[in-house]
Amino acid sequence: MKKSLGAKTLAYPTPLFCVGTYDADDRPNIMAAAWAGICCSKPPSIAVSLRPATFSHDAILTRKAFTVSIASRRHMAHADYAGIVSGRDENKFETLGLTAVKGELVDAPYVDEFPVIIECTLTHSHSIGLHTQFIGEVKDVKVDESCLREDGLPDILKIDPIIFAPVTRGYYSVGEYLGQAFSAGKDFKK
Repeated sequence: MKKSLGAKTLAYPTPLFCVGTYDADDRPNIMAAAWAGICCSKPPSIAVSLRPATFSHDAILTRKAFTVSIASRRHMAHADYAGIVSGRDENKFETLGLTAVKGELVDAPYVDEFPVIIECTLTHSHSIGLHTQFIGEVKDVKVDESCLREDGLPDILKIDPIIFAPVTRGYYSVGEYLGQAFSAGKDFKK
């Protein structure tokens, strides 16, 4: 039997993304965001939803760009802090001892110490109640070489990304490999 929990922001897994932007004075900022994910294959696009009250909100609208830096487990506290404090109040890169790198293809910074970087240009913004959903076309994905498999593709276990559980507000890591997507269910085909 299932128990109704009502209308909640509950979906698993939820990524923990650090969204990178520049403010009006070219100061780099990062913000933790979990209302995010892949939203289109062609063109490759990422959606990130932010409240208008956040410092990053207007920066994305002004610069028409943002980055997504994906932290590994060892930077969990850094990523969490990026969601606790506003960029209006301090330079989070300095506070956290992280390196801001100017995007090569977009007008936004990323976190050099994080293993996966996604550079995006803003293509759409939609007001959805309390949040604005920003859709960015992916211009490049950068992955630390130490996090690549032998075939050159990213290894999720080496990246060791952080997963956020919205309702309980907990952070988790990726578990064991279960099977190959678009293949594991083929035995059901008649």
